[in-house]
Amino acid sequence: MKKIISLLSRQTLRKVPEITIYFWIIKLLTTAMGESTSDYLVQTINPVVAVSIGAVGLVIGLLLQLWVRKYIAWIYWFAVTMVAIFGTMAADVLHVGFGIPYIVSTIFFAVVLAIVFFIWHKNEKTLSIHSIANRRREIFYWATVLATFALGTAAGDLTASTFNLGYLSSAILFAILFAIPAIAYWKFGLNEIFAFWFAYIITRPLGASFADWFGKPFLGGLGFGDAKVSAVLTILIIIFVAYLSITHKDSKNKSE
Repeated sequence: MKKIISLLSRQTLRKVPEITIYFWIIKLLTTAMGESTSDYLVQTINPVVAVSIGAVGLVIGLLLQLWVRKYIAWIYWFAVTMVAIFGTMAADVLHVGFGIPYIVSTIFFAVVLAIVFFIWHKNEKTLSIHSIANRRREIFYWATVLATFALGTAAGDLTASTFNLGYLSSAILFAILFAIPAIAYWKFGLNEIFAFWFAYIITRPLGASFADWFGKPFLGGLGFGDAKVSAVLTILIIIFVAYLSITHKDSKNKSE
């Protein structure tokens, strides 16, 4: 009986979606949208005001997510989107605002992410996304998500700009890196947790590189503009999240 009660409690409190194809699609869309929206805001209005707006959005998104007691698609993905926007700004501030090279900021955020992983695992003995069933683990989870977005932003700019690959070549590179853990997990039994977080980290520079390729007029970009790219991506995110909110295909309990 205690085991049944414990299982029901974890299902009630679980605050993250099932890892399906929809998860990866929306994750890539939010990373791309965060890149284009952040760049548009910073270039259109005062950068300090833009970052402040991003910070407020981040706080609202995370407070909503921490407030609800179960996974709700639109709240979860709203929080991810706000992390995507602010995470992009955080990485860009180090380079644009303080002149720190992308390779330094990439290493810095990689170290930050490693520290978060270390503390999380030391305290909870697991890094599994399936274990996000209490407040402390949820906080560790969102700290990790924020670190991955900042790291991915810096890494994407590093390959496109510093290494002079351009946006399309960077996108292709990260697409290959994204596929590696999936194939290794499928064919060679790579650890599931390691495969997930490796792919999760890569989605950030992958989505951002494609967003920049469509939006930017330099480094091989098509030059459609950040505003148009952001608008299209926002519409796609809304469509997918609305679909999941109705069908609950990303939730074990379809009756929720």
